[in-house]
Amino acid sequence: MTDINVRRVDFGYFIRPAEETGTGSPRVEPCLGYLVEHPDGLLLVDTGMGTDPDVDAHYRPHRVPLPEALAAVGARPEDIRHIVNCHLHFDHSGGNPALPGRPVYTQRLELDIARSVEDHTLPWLIDHPGAVYVELDGEAEILPGVVIVPTPGHTAGHQSLVVRRGDGTVIVAGQSHDHAVGFTADVLARRAGHDGAQAPLPFPPAWIERLLSFDPARVVFAHDNAVWTP
Repeated sequence: MTDINVRRVDFGYFIRPAEETGTGSPRVEPCLGYLVEHPDGLLLVDTGMGTDPDVDAHYRPHRVPLPEALAAVGARPEDIRHIVNCHLHFDHSGGNPALPGRPVYTQRLELDIARSVEDHTLPWLIDHPGAVYVELDGEAEILPGVVIVPTPGHTAGHQSLVVRRGDGTVIVAGQSHDHAVGFTADVLARRAGHDGAQAPLPFPPAWIERLLSFDPARVVFAHDNAVWTP
């Protein structure tokens, strides 16, 4: 198997206000994408933060522009051949308009919501000039060794990307969980259930079973630098 490299892309950070953190204090969170170096062309998972005065006032983002973010991992915008957005919120699809003509793989449900639900995202990030969508209804292998798996929760159409490598599978879980510790909690909840632990128990999402069936060596996230390992 030809190894498929997965590189983290730093799109900057934003400041989540105290009323959204549950801690009583604001929290600075990274905005991360992932570059998948595949023999069939470079694939970019998420494209950074879109611009809007209300968004900027609320989240106070510090953006790393798409060309600069890609240059840091040895790529250019013109090199990108495929785009996957884990979902279509502004902080995951902000660079899509700068990459016209590339196929954007998304769950059909997520695209429908983005087009029809007010405040789901910034509308000009969706049907921009040159937008080309590949609408999926569930799991799909979009390139050899690269599989999209629906992981609804944060949004109904959220999806994760599974990359099979010779030295172990990498899962780009996006915002399936805000932080790696949340993924850990769901994995352990599944384990406790399998071990016959007495109720009450937390209920992990049903798709945890499917992600773990790929035997991941690493799981990475959109808003956490931490990496989950088994």
